[in-house]
Amino acid sequence: MAVNLLLGLQWGDEGKGKIVDVLTKDYNIIARFQGGPNAGHTLEFDGIKHVLHTIPSGIFHDKAINLVGNGVVIDPVIFKKELDNLDKFNLDYKSKLLISRKAHLILPTHRILDAASEASKGKAKIGSTLKGIGPTYMDKTGRNGIRIGDLELSDWKERYRALANKHEAMIDFYDSKIEYDLVELENEFFEAVKVLKTLTFIDSEEYLHQAQKEGKTILAEGAQGSLLDIDFGTYPFVTSSNTTAAGACTGLGIAPNKIKDVFGIFKAYTTRVGSGPFPTELFDEDGETMAQVGHEFGATTGRPRRCGWLDLVALKYAVHVNGVTKLMMMKGDVLSGFNTLKICTAYKYQGKTITHLPYNIEPENVTPIYTKMKGWSEDLTGMNDPSQLPKELNEYISFLEKELETPITIVSVGPDRTQTIHR
Repeated sequence: MAVNLLLGLQWGDEGKGKIVDVLTKDYNIIARFQGGPNAGHTLEFDGIKHVLHTIPSGIFHDKAINLVGNGVVIDPVIFKKELDNLDKFNLDYKSKLLISRKAHLILPTHRILDAASEASKGKAKIGSTLKGIGPTYMDKTGRNGIRIGDLELSDWKERYRALANKHEAMIDFYDSKIEYDLVELENEFFEAVKVLKTLTFIDSEEYLHQAQKEGKTILAEGAQGSLLDIDFGTYPFVTSSNTTAAGACTGLGIAPNKIKDVFGIFKAYTTRVGSGPFPTELFDEDGETMAQVGHEFGATTGRPRRCGWLDLVALKYAVHVNGVTKLMMMKGDVLSGFNTLKICTAYKYQGKTITHLPYNIEPENVTPIYTKMKGWSEDLTGMNDPSQLPKELNEYISFLEKELETPITIVSVGPDRTQTIHR
């Protein structure tokens, strides 16, 4: 049975959690394949807003199994808080939440290291969420990490101590004057690990292999966005994992020839959290309106998101890198009321006009070239059928489909799961 992928095509925050929640009814298994609690997947239904950081976004459906894959890094403290929030809704998550033994653990000292490293960079900081993600992936690739499966070993605390001691020496090296109480952090960590150990740990690659043989339907859920990919994003202002489609293969143990559809999620405009180049960023009233109407604040950090017009050059790049077969446009409702919309269709780059994403998109190298389109004034939030969409929005969608050579099959017109139009 083929596996479908769902991932973000911009700098994250595209609305992946909502779409996973909407699509879960069609799948037996929702499998998260990379990233850590720096992700914030927001779901809204029945008048309640839920924010998930590590747990897959299908957890609120009764029948779906939710799997945290080997490519994910897990902070037991944050994971426990997510479980505590689920307890409020009487969810039987223990029967439908599985964790890969090969997923790596974020230790308290990883978080301290993250803060010390970021503080040492000064103005060159990358905008880390300070969740310990980078240092954890560094230990993973450096073959020093502690994995979920290690928690089943009798000497796992000795392994923890050895790695934490190494981290403390590294923290001292930064001399960043970061204040912390490791004893308090460790007490919280070990209590959270006890809760984590009440869940089911599995050899997830074998589990998924058998599920495919049995004809189970699987949706792989990504975190962050394609432009934050460690290889193909706007390096060094990126995350530490492969957020693109290839990351699903390494993050779950799924063979490339088992992947069928790749669902690409994008906003009708562009946002970015943290540092890094952003060619279409707006510093005027239009940008402020997008931020206010779109409630553009990070679900994990609460940081305000930078806003700008849709960057079609970067979006086309993400579609190509991921092999996207279906597009889903989020927050179309936020653009209601703009008389004129702009879409970046090319860059002025080193004296030339180009339509591909170059190696360096820093402001001194890139000037966006815009195509203007007529906006719409209608309130989209109460619409539930494609026939209700204003003509100007349909023209906007048709333009994007033609440029991206990919159909837009879903248009989101609000945060609630019911505010989703299937085309």
